[in-house]
Amino acid sequence: MKFYATTLALGFLFLFTSVSSIAIAQDQSPFIGRWDMVIQQEGKELPSWLEITKSGRSTLVGRFVYAFGSARPIAEVQVKNNGFNFTIPRQWEPGDKDLKFEGALQGTTLSGTMVYTDGKKYKWTATPAKVAPYKENIVWGAPKALFNETDLKGWSAMGDNQWIVKNGILTSPKSGANLVSDEKFLNFKLHVEFKYPEGSNSGIYLRGRHEVQIEDNRGLEPSNILFGGIYGFLTPNEMMAKPAGEWQSYDITLNGNRVSIVANGKAIITDQIIPGITGGALDSNEAEAGPLLIQGDHGPVEFRSIVITPELN
Repeated sequence: MKFYATTLALGFLFLFTSVSSIAIAQDQSPFIGRWDMVIQQEGKELPSWLEITKSGRSTLVGRFVYAFGSARPIAEVQVKNNGFNFTIPRQWEPGDKDLKFEGALQGTTLSGTMVYTDGKKYKWTATPAKVAPYKENIVWGAPKALFNETDLKGWSAMGDNQWIVKNGILTSPKSGANLVSDEKFLNFKLHVEFKYPEGSNSGIYLRGRHEVQIEDNRGLEPSNILFGGIYGFLTPNEMMAKPAGEWQSYDITLNGNRVSIVANGKAIITDQIIPGITGGALDSNEAEAGPLLIQGDHGPVEFRSIVITPELN
């Protein structure tokens, strides 16, 4: 009996050790982490983002952000022969096929291929995401108006320009080009006042990478893809949208990768971490300073105040 008990105990110990080793090995998977991705597609470099995490003992799951749309879940990342693959349904892409990814690690860089929804294959690379560090005792400089109420000085249109200044109001009367500030900023406080017609949709990108949604959503439940949300990532605690046609405001603080948003006088997101870039980002260099981008390619919108308070260097 003593021999049997000892053998049984050793068996359990071996089984426990084996399971633990698998779990530890999975924890140490080189694919786990957040990755800033660039997809080479039709002669363009499309900023994208990938996150791979562990679910349970051994399953890898994740999230993916394409050049447009919101962060979408990856049900399972399959690991095989030192590489990985996953498939996700299309979102706003044309065609009727799923997106299919394959990748492997080369040094500290992921690289692989994406089969798009039209069946074409493209190459991509990804590096470990780097974010601007959060500063505990940040010192702010002097507020600065980025809109002079006269013309578009300090801003550039990304395409055929439809933006005009009318009666001191920065106006996009129809869907067209996005507007980008000539100056770049890292950490800042931002005050914007805006108005949109019924059913319209816009947004403002912090550092050109993280969209704060502007949309006619009064009366709806808060969502990370609706008014006040960091698109596809962070959900406001309350829907604070006013009726279409009324002036509204955002007061936004960005410090490192943490954001706080006050919408129409009410705090709706407080010191939350932005996981990665959102769809439509100018690039995927998360740790660097970047411009403000105002979305003009979805619908009409007006701005009467854009004031930034940058970090004092």
